[in-house]
Amino acid sequence: MDYTIRPQYHYTPKKGWVNDPNGLCYFKGYYHLFYQHAPHSEFPWGQPMCWGHAITKDFITWEELPVALTPDKPYDKDGVWSGTAIVKDGVLYVFYASIMSAKDRFDTQTVSVAYSTDGVNFVKYENNPVIDHYPKDGSHDFRDPALVCVDGTYYCVMATGHVETKKARLVYYTSKDLLNWEYCGIMQEWDNGRYAECPSITYDGENLLVTCSVCYLDGRPHEFSATYGKLVNGKFVPEIRTVPEKGPDQYAGQVFRDEKGRNIFTSWFPGWPYKGIANGKNAGTFSLPREIKLVNGKIISYPVHEVQHLLKDSDELVKMTDDGFIVERGDVQIYKLDENGNVVKDYVMKRNPLIHKGEIKDIKISKDSYVLEIFVNGGEVNYSILL
Repeated sequence: MDYTIRPQYHYTPKKGWVNDPNGLCYFKGYYHLFYQHAPHSEFPWGQPMCWGHAITKDFITWEELPVALTPDKPYDKDGVWSGTAIVKDGVLYVFYASIMSAKDRFDTQTVSVAYSTDGVNFVKYENNPVIDHYPKDGSHDFRDPALVCVDGTYYCVMATGHVETKKARLVYYTSKDLLNWEYCGIMQEWDNGRYAECPSITYDGENLLVTCSVCYLDGRPHEFSATYGKLVNGKFVPEIRTVPEKGPDQYAGQVFRDEKGRNIFTSWFPGWPYKGIANGKNAGTFSLPREIKLVNGKIISYPVHEVQHLLKDSDELVKMTDDGFIVERGDVQIYKLDENGNVVKDYVMKRNPLIHKGEIKDIKISKDSYVLEIFVNGGEVNYSILL
């Protein structure tokens, strides 16, 4: 597979490393995709992370805009990490994890905010950070703020972990003005967890949808958790939870609610292991946008209507079996930077085939260069595969 051939309808920047989608929103007539970006490095941590920025009207044709946020303040000098966006009184607010590193201790991870009236040029709040320390229920891994407004109260959900109890957690805060926050407690947690990352939260007037990536301690791969539930006396009560996105080559999915009332999801593809696979350059992109919704008591995740014409009923790489299908995945050459900053070969990643077992009532497939996405039974189970 030639990873230098860019996908046609999956967004990629002109150059530089990308990872987590950030700040997904609809604002001023465009869908906005912000993302973790190192514009001057093809490898992660070649420079402190910025927020890249692209816009679209149809999720197919993308316009790359100038970098939206850079690490230019003392409180975020080592990275403008992941976060989300919220619109208040016609102003776009973006909340992000602001990072300060030190050689003799853990990173200081706080919550900062920037705002924009045009969706392109941002001003950082003068009294950042707005949350300056993790709570007792968390740890130094404390990042990726997710925002929602419910009946006039703003909720900020933070991803963290608790070392002593070995739990991945989401914790939450409330505010009336987006700037002054009060800690409330634990929203969700998972046993044998290292930490959660990249949460999202949306509200449809009745139900909350809470999502995040959960990283485990017991050898299990990370999972994208999606939970519907309700607020009862200010606390989140989960009702239905599933893992619709099975990977294996995606991470850090984020969800936002658009102007049509759709909960739209996208994730980073293909994930941390695949460094420099495009002959020493980055091949990162983002998944086709899916709408997450409840259908007959099940959580499904299926491509939005704007991209459904790109789906096919079959592909030669998806080989049907008596009880499902199989996709062969070849070995991949991974690259790295040596001590002099030169790109060199690192190792060859051996990969097992992807095997799906289960009844298939319907299957839809998207193949775009090296990006293969498979949607089973109307989005009950989805796969994102690097070819």
